[in-house]
Amino acid sequence: MRMPALFVAFVAIAPLTAAPAGAQQVTKETVPGIVNFARVETTVACGGAIKPEGVAEIKQRGFKAIFDLQLPDERTANIDGEAMAAKAAGVNFIHVPFTPAAPDTSSVDKFLTEIRKPENDPAFIHCGGGNRAAGFWFIKRVVVDKWDSDRALKEAEALGLATAPDAPMRKFVLEYVQTHKQAG
Repeated sequence: MRMPALFVAFVAIAPLTAAPAGAQQVTKETVPGIVNFARVETTVACGGAIKPEGVAEIKQRGFKAIFDLQLPDERTANIDGEAMAAKAAGVNFIHVPFTPAAPDTSSVDKFLTEIRKPENDPAFIHCGGGNRAAGFWFIKRVVVDKWDSDRALKEAEALGLATAPDAPMRKFVLEYVQTHKQAG
């Protein structure tokens, strides 16, 4: 029996347009000069501290931007060295200092503005250990990409967001998305 052409076309196209049911696949890799490197397909990677010599590896892996969420006085921070290495490698460097101990939503606003720019995609987002980076990515997924919080949270946890319910970064990001969700 012959199927109608419209039905055949739908069956062929439907798998290509369906949204994935769960969070994207996160892979953990050992990358020289980078702590806790975790990547979501080709979209983004989150991690901890990066040494200036690790910037070339970021470029080689195809990333166009580095977002550094560390405060300048953090033990693992080398903002100037990282910025110079990024410039030399031709990678955009965006410093968005943030601490969950004294959260400033203007840092999140700056991050969301910059992460939306095509010249910053794909991006490597990092902090000291990866918790803040994963938290900022969670916010982006919910506020910009319109993911539901549960799906985005699974991905963020795989990237390094603290899982303890009372962890300061986790509490901050959950509260932030509740108050900043944009109308669809």
